[in-house]
Amino acid sequence: MLKSEKEEMIKELHEKFSRTKSAIVAEFSKVDVETVTKLRKKFREGGVEYKVIKNTLARRAAQGTDLAVIADDFTGPVALCLSYGDVVAPAKILTEFTKDLEDKIKIRTAVVDGRKVDVNGVKQLAKLPGLNELRAQLLGMLNQPAGKLVRTIAAPGSQLARVVQAHADKAQG
Repeated sequence: MLKSEKEEMIKELHEKFSRTKSAIVAEFSKVDVETVTKLRKKFREGGVEYKVIKNTLARRAAQGTDLAVIADDFTGPVALCLSYGDVVAPAKILTEFTKDLEDKIKIRTAVVDGRKVDVNGVKQLAKLPGLNELRAQLLGMLNQPAGKLVRTIAAPGSQLARVVQAHADKAQG
């Protein structure tokens, strides 16, 4: 790789690292192509970017960004899982995917909004609801009072209709 290509790659990575809300460094050993392909698909579906980067380039690109706190963890065969929106998504996807593969894929460390998080922190983060789940909960909470109001307003009308129907049934029967 030419020096100009390396500089361009570092510049591109630095821009991505500066936009990142959360990132996880995972160590991969003896993982087959099929498994990595499945993982990449899950990450794409979750809006997470999965990158295998040369460690020296990643360390240089991380300078001056939130990822600088985990730059020392860029050693050996590692991959980066980057999220630009939902901070919980990479932790959820990677934790769920690695349940059966803990001997092959190990979470080393992570950074969430500029703070370094260890493996246990990533597992705790994975237990939190994601951005879409939080939105659904919020909408449910907002709709609940409106639904209750509609039922309360409609109750006297439906009660009157039942009384009228009962009188009609009594008159016919």
